[in-house]
Amino acid sequence: MSVKIAESITISGIPLKNRLIRSATHDGLADENGAPTEKLIRRYAYLAENQVGLIITGYAGVSANGMSPYPAMLKIHNDENLTQFCALTQAVHAHGTPVVLQLAHCGRQTSSKGIGAQKVAPTAKRHLFYPDKAKALSEKEIWQIVDDFVQAAARAEKCGFDGVQLHAGHGYLLHDFLSPYGNKRQDRWGGTVENRCRILIEIIKGIHAETKLPVWIKLSAEDNRKNGMRIGDAVEIVKILEANGLDAVEVSCGTVEDGMNTMRSAQMPMDAVFAYREPCASFPKHFKAFALKCAQAVNPLLKQPAPLENFNVENAAKIKAAVSIPVVVVGGIHKTADMEQILASGKADAVSMCRPFICEPNLARKLLDGSQTEAKCLMCNFCGLVIEKGETKCLYGKVKKS
Repeated sequence: MSVKIAESITISGIPLKNRLIRSATHDGLADENGAPTEKLIRRYAYLAENQVGLIITGYAGVSANGMSPYPAMLKIHNDENLTQFCALTQAVHAHGTPVVLQLAHCGRQTSSKGIGAQKVAPTAKRHLFYPDKAKALSEKEIWQIVDDFVQAAARAEKCGFDGVQLHAGHGYLLHDFLSPYGNKRQDRWGGTVENRCRILIEIIKGIHAETKLPVWIKLSAEDNRKNGMRIGDAVEIVKILEANGLDAVEVSCGTVEDGMNTMRSAQMPMDAVFAYREPCASFPKHFKAFALKCAQAVNPLLKQPAPLENFNVENAAKIKAAVSIPVVVVGGIHKTADMEQILASGKADAVSMCRPFICEPNLARKLLDGSQTEAKCLMCNFCGLVIEKGETKCLYGKVKKS
């Protein structure tokens, strides 16, 4: 019998009324201190009201030196924002929907100027898009970051979150520790797969010692970096983490340095690149117009990652075959028929979506009642660039004119 998206499921003790998860999305709607604003709380409440099975929040910073270069990131590195986080969980729970807080440290995927200190990473290494060099973490600093994650989870429990998800994908700090591309350490925090997992093991054990919350991870099972993450290592990583208390995994791919790999589109959204991404966004007006025309002319020749849809499903299936914990898959999943096939074939236990819910926050209701069989999202990826300047929004492939 086919497993339907409308069927309930319990994932690591969290009951979901259906198998549709809103994947972590940076909404750009925190206040100046990193607390959820009323607008963000209303956005989450609307998703819950419209029957999404579970919400994973946008990433929340756990350390002062690990904050995002994007504006208005959520922050839970101290006790200042607990009242607003409590209001968020209460608004979501009012509709019978669970909510998981994603915890993150951006590592070298930020700017030292933005965080007011030299950024840190497993290895002193430059980033393609944030080229100021990161400082290699000392043993003491690693343990401080472990504690930062644990204390952030303890705050999440106080605020009523149903679980936490560690962001171990997309090139952020924990991904860099896991990946041989980002981790060139020769001590017990690098080298073998087991050593590269060590920071996550210590975080997971610490959270379980301090809280009753289930711990999930978001994992890039593969990326396009030379000597980077590959599915063979990803399978071993999840097996090791499961043995050390991991409760669930969401399978993604890619890093920011890969370009449009995590969020794929048929062509690079050049209009949005020149409107929102630096240094292009700050080019003088006439030069920008000329450069944009040149970029648009060569854009069809630029090879983009393929396929555009369901691109993490086979990796999720390989991980699921190797572990007993629940597996969630994200990435270009837009059609009910595909979701049904993924679930019925046992390749994942639930599906998650980011861009479709930016486009249609009431999408879950429409898929569940059958009024739609696929998302309206064009996969244009304009939403993936507008976040660099402000609030995340769907532009339907058109740059908003100033």
